[in-house]
Amino acid sequence: MNNNQNIIIKLYETFDRGDFKAVKDLLSENFVAHLVGMSATLDRDKFTEFGTKFRQAFPNGHHNFDRPISDGDRVVTCGTFTGTHLGNFQGLPATGRSVTIAVMHIDRVIDGKVVEHWGQGDQAGMMRQLGIIAVPGIGLFYSALRQRLGIVKQLTVDS
Repeated sequence: MNNNQNIIIKLYETFDRGDFKAVKDLLSENFVAHLVGMSATLDRDKFTEFGTKFRQAFPNGHHNFDRPISDGDRVVTCGTFTGTHLGNFQGLPATGRSVTIAVMHIDRVIDGKVVEHWGQGDQAGMMRQLGIIAVPGIGLFYSALRQRLGIVKQLTVDS
């Protein structure tokens, strides 16, 4: 692995240990994070605050990545995040359920510091695994399809 890849792997290892002082030390002063589902970017303080709250909700959570890919100052990590929901998460009390979600990150490293982060995780999959979002069964899908196609079963009543 090259130096930038090592820095990014270290970033996620320190996150997984819950060492947010070390996480913050790896981020530049002008760090900015773009997270899917968030309406605004996060600066270094807001990002570490978000990470701390996420870690409190999933205290045994860890990332498992395939080999990082880099191009210049950017490092891509793809893999999974696995953890057990043992604390409050965005207003949802602990469920005790385990989750495994697909994640993909692109991080930009300049002079040994992470300056920018783009992160995406399977939020819908996590919500399903936590029991927040129900997955429609085939019967609901069939009914919706029939309705969309205008197929209405005529009911007759015997008199």
